[in-house]
Amino acid sequence: MIKLDNLTKIFDTPEGTVTAADHISMEVPSGEICILLGPSGCGKTTTLKMINRIITPTSGKVFINGEDTTAMNTVDLRRNIGYVIQQIGLFPNMTIEENISVVPRLLGWQPDKYKERAKELLDMVALDPNLFLKRFPNELSGGQQQRVGVIRALAADPPVMLMDEPFGAIDPINREVIQDEFLKMQAELKKTIMFVSHDIDEAVKMGDKVAIFRAGKLEQYACPDDILAHPANDFIAGFVGSDRTLKRLQLVRAHEVMSREPTFVRPQQSLDEALTIMERNEHNCITLVNEAQKPIGIVLRDVAQNHKGICGEHYDGLHGMTRQDDDLRTVVAKLFSADASWLPVVDENGVLVGDITQRGITHHLGATYRTQG
Repeated sequence: MIKLDNLTKIFDTPEGTVTAADHISMEVPSGEICILLGPSGCGKTTTLKMINRIITPTSGKVFINGEDTTAMNTVDLRRNIGYVIQQIGLFPNMTIEENISVVPRLLGWQPDKYKERAKELLDMVALDPNLFLKRFPNELSGGQQQRVGVIRALAADPPVMLMDEPFGAIDPINREVIQDEFLKMQAELKKTIMFVSHDIDEAVKMGDKVAIFRAGKLEQYACPDDILAHPANDFIAGFVGSDRTLKRLQLVRAHEVMSREPTFVRPQQSLDEALTIMERNEHNCITLVNEAQKPIGIVLRDVAQNHKGICGEHYDGLHGMTRQDDDLRTVVAKLFSADASWLPVVDENGVLVGDITQRGITHHLGATYRTQG
């Protein structure tokens, strides 16, 4: 856990004093990612750098896992905190293995241990150790260097990580790949992380909590959905954007919204039965499943109205389906692509487990606004 208690930084300038961070108090629970957001000069990077004492606080305290860091030796403090910056900061005259092993070597690890750790971490970010261990930074792409920068901070297995716009200089495609890989690592490693970003979409994707700063003050600190659904003031509402409802789509999974009683027919059922079910549910088609309860097609309403026989003789290909772990942004994209008002939902084995509708999605978002507002 990271706890900030009235953390304050005042700088002296020729024009007078400037309060860069004004009595910041917040807690980041163990194993969670907190994103610090806000416009330039708002105090987010100053707050981050006070945690590992790159900037010395004017007043206030920092606690890590319950321990007051005020009296800690600065070098010891920093060795126990992973630190990642946008500029990456790899040592150009060291191999990738040597870069990753810097802190473990300073801590006195045995060579076989830190070399094995370097291999393990490169594997974790999909960089083949046989190809990359002995390379130098200038032999890697920008995205590859950024991955090494991230895992170098993890090398000594620190309980806390600080990240200062770590993916900001990477092109959008590589940035999304690295974000996904980092989230996979975090799901396994459960580090406590504070992460400066300028990108609200990155914050929504990456953060368990989001802290938004303005002029040195902490304006709102909550989970991403709370901030998007209930911005504390007009500044927050403007900062997260007028499309904040759309941003919320990526925070909700299909299984949270779907009906768990999907409509379907089997091949041996009659078209009359299919039509009755469609009329009852106001659908223009219905999912056809096989004996394993897996969707294999759809029966159209006008076909059921104008033909006789069984569904297995009168069906079309699927107009689309979604998985229960897809976020609602993905679901909405599939709905639009299929020009559909609903989709069948399947589990990881392709078995039908529910239906999801446009109406259900809008009701879920609207109900959240009403119940929490």
